Amino acid sequence: MLASLHKAVTAASNPTKAQFLMRFFKTGEGQYAEGDIFAGLTVPQSRAIAVQYRDLSLADVSTLLTSPIHEERLIALLILVARMDTANDTEQKKIVDCYLAHTKYINNWDLVDLSADKILGLYLLNRDRFLLYKLARSSDLWEKRIAIISTFKFIKEQKECTDTFAIADILLQDQHDLIQKAVGWMLREVGKRVSEKVLQDFLVTRYQKMPRTMLRYAIERFPETVRKQYLRGTIT
Repeated sequence: MLASLHKAVTAASNPTKAQFLMRFFKTGEGQYAEGDIFAGLTVPQSRAIAVQYRDLSLADVSTLLTSPIHEERLIALLILVARMDTANDTEQKKIVDCYLAHTKYINNWDLVDLSADKILGLYLLNRDRFLLYKLARSSDLWEKRIAIISTFKFIKEQKECTDTFAIADILLQDQHDLIQKAVGWMLREVGKRVSEKVLQDFLVTRYQKMPRTMLRYAIERFPETVRKQYLRGTIT
């Protein structure tokens, strides 16, 4: 079955699109996704293949997660996401264990953003969330992004932002723009889905210490006059 999936990816590959994606996802020397290989599939194409091979064994999904081909790793994650929705507690734990065992291969922002809240966030909805704090304090860029993006599930499903704020505090001074953007995005979602006042209360004692990118993302939905006050540092 795995060999058949590889053939499906090859059949859908697009070298021109692959070259564009390799530039877009920063695969050049010294960039955050250095050396990653793309086949040139669109996300809808990857989703279609994931649906077709949804019943792939977990062992084969684990193998697929180590593929040098970016879209094959994405397909593996999409298969895990699809299974989480109908899995029982035992099956969910196996999926999460598989996910956490392969974080070194969940190594680009699209892979994290399409999976973290739907796998780890879903699993931790009604469980202890210490794992997220461990990931947030990791030296690995992608584990830190997994930590903050996983909290999106709590924001959406429970209108709850305690962990989002706590992990944002851990990552507040992170220097990588992909972490700054992720934290700012989740803070913006708190304002959108929980309460703008709750977000403003969080920001008022922190915004002057935040990297500019993080702050811009966090305040994106505020009225223009308020955004300007934050950017000028005049909010008290």
